[in-house]
Amino acid sequence: MDKQELGAFLRSRRERLRPEDVGLPSGPRRRTPGLRREEVAVLAHISTEYYVRLEQGRAPRPSGEVLAGIAGALRLTDAESDHLHVLAGTAPSRTGLHRRDVRPSILALLERMPQTAAFVISAAFEVLAWNDLAAALMEDFAELAPEDRNLARRAFLGHADAMLYGVSDAAEFRHHVVMELRATQARYPSDPAVTGLVEELRDASPEFARLWERHDVQAASMLTKTFRHPVVGEITVDCDTLALTDRDQHLVLYSAPPGSRDAEALALLNVLGAQCVNESRPL
Repeated sequence: MDKQELGAFLRSRRERLRPEDVGLPSGPRRRTPGLRREEVAVLAHISTEYYVRLEQGRAPRPSGEVLAGIAGALRLTDAESDHLHVLAGTAPSRTGLHRRDVRPSILALLERMPQTAAFVISAAFEVLAWNDLAAALMEDFAELAPEDRNLARRAFLGHADAMLYGVSDAAEFRHHVVMELRATQARYPSDPAVTGLVEELRDASPEFARLWERHDVQAASMLTKTFRHPVVGEITVDCDTLALTDRDQHLVLYSAPPGSRDAEALALLNVLGAQCVNESRPL
């Protein structure tokens, strides 16, 4: 149970709600945003004292029934409710280190999709494996040190959007990174690679620190993405992400409809290869 994170998460969810959201009168004397703690306690059918202690990080582990009541009172989404259970220690959680070894069958699959840019990322956004088209579309990850293959570092510590391969949704991607990393840290609280990455980003990036304090955990789906490529210009691709649950990794696929201009651009990149493309990128 992570008492401090649980308290901060509950407080952030409480402060975003308005009384009218839960059928309560707003009243003229509210000096703080959101619901009052006693109002959440009433809605959750628990004592105000216990709820206050939860937010202050002083309460013992709540039961599943209590958490369900709180989740309903705070109008949590399914993803937020799952995160609440992880923080409270009432959900199955992974221990130790997040996995970085990619299943051999997935490595073979990457090479069987010549018309799709495909790569695998870890729970901490490190690019672990990729095919030739992904290298041509983004960059040749083989030339980078492992720490430089981390898309979270690139998103927040790089030089504006150019460091994100010219994608059109850089701001949305940064928000997505923060939400995913918060969930990852809850699953791997003792993994120094995860906690160290979060600390590094919080210290070095004011934007990351601001987004981190929002305690958001439900990432929106990114269905398309447009790259501004130095050789073939703009390419809009369909973005599909498949969860590899056995290793807590994701397979990311960028493709384009057959016969489209974007598909032709991907085919050209596949012919040119990563080396030719990298030589055309600005330093």
